[in-house]
Amino acid sequence: MSEDRRRLVVEQIPHLRRYAIALMRNREAAEDLVQDCLERAWSRLHLWRRGSNMRTWLFTIMHNLHANIRRKDHRQPHPISLDDAGAGASTPASQEARLEIRSLADALALLPEDQRAVVLLVGLEESSYQDAATILDIPVGTVMSRLHRGREKLRVTMAGTMVPALRRIK
Repeated sequence: MSEDRRRLVVEQIPHLRRYAIALMRNREAAEDLVQDCLERAWSRLHLWRRGSNMRTWLFTIMHNLHANIRRKDHRQPHPISLDDAGAGASTPASQEARLEIRSLADALALLPEDQRAVVLLVGLEESSYQDAATILDIPVGTVMSRLHRGREKLRVTMAGTMVPALRRIK
């Protein structure tokens, strides 16, 4: 394997991690997804065409792995550990920025899977419409449509959940 190809893959690892965390909403599951993606990419690196976009190729692999995980999850029951039962009973953060981030994460979680993937690819990962279309294996027009609908749903959801700024009265 050439050093050039190795460098191109390694450069994308932070982007893969960020996208995986946004997709999976669980750091451990995201790390597993990145690991699986990198393992598959290393084993098939000979299939990557020189001159094509390595980032798009890796994100396509990750998207397909994520879709496989989602299909598998829908077929299996979800057991809840007794240790995790009280995990959601924590006190919310008092900092406004943290609340906004949590609200955004919650709003993203409410989006349909197809819209969330497009919003994350274009908004978070700054992928072009064409790259997002290639990664998701859909037409560019569908990317634009899903992005518009996803952003609109985020706007509506965030407008209803944002904490209003306090006004000072003298």
